[in-house]
Amino acid sequence: MTRPIRLAVVDDDPLVRTGLRILLGGSPDIELVAEAKDGTEVDRLADAHWPDVVLMDIRMPKVDGLVATRRLRARRSPPHVIVLTTFNADEHVLDALRAGASGFLLKDTPPLDIIAAVRTVAAGSATLSPAVIRQLIDHVADPAAGPRRQQARGRLARLTDREREVAVALGRGWSNAEIAAGLSMSVPTVKGHVSRLLTKLDLNNRVQVALLVHDAELL
Repeated sequence: MTRPIRLAVVDDDPLVRTGLRILLGGSPDIELVAEAKDGTEVDRLADAHWPDVVLMDIRMPKVDGLVATRRLRARRSPPHVIVLTTFNADEHVLDALRAGASGFLLKDTPPLDIIAAVRTVAAGSATLSPAVIRQLIDHVADPAAGPRRQQARGRLARLTDREREVAVALGRGWSNAEIAAGLSMSVPTVKGHVSRLLTKLDLNNRVQVALLVHDAELL
């Protein structure tokens, strides 16, 4: 991006908001444009400030981060959302990712990693590591549940064989370069497949594809 990344923070804890404000103040490529203390404020925040990325707390008293994420991602030009939580197995995190969040961070994440995550998401990539996906699924999800498994397999049945291979690779957490090497194709071809996957499956990012593959029990 040629201009600073426009960032907003939604968290009911004033100490968290202050800490993030101090942290991000030293990054010339990131501009903190707005803060809110509850999910009830996200529409007003988005209308007034047009953030590129929102750091979103999950647990808030009136409207939680899950509902707020859905509201933001339903907008015509939605900001990217990074979920913030205190718990590494918060039961709402997977729901937030399925709602369109592009990443997941613990609130004790090192400052430089938070800044890197904001930059990564602003560039259009996800910031959820394969290890975190596996941990969340092990602790929270129930991919063996029949209805969810059948629904996921039905959605993936729309894909070509090659697209399905790419989807499974995303489920394993592979990068574009790793997919290219593993499936004997060029990186631009991989990017094309990923783009078509997102369109066919009506998903926002690679994390959602990975979750769908796990739900379908293809790994």
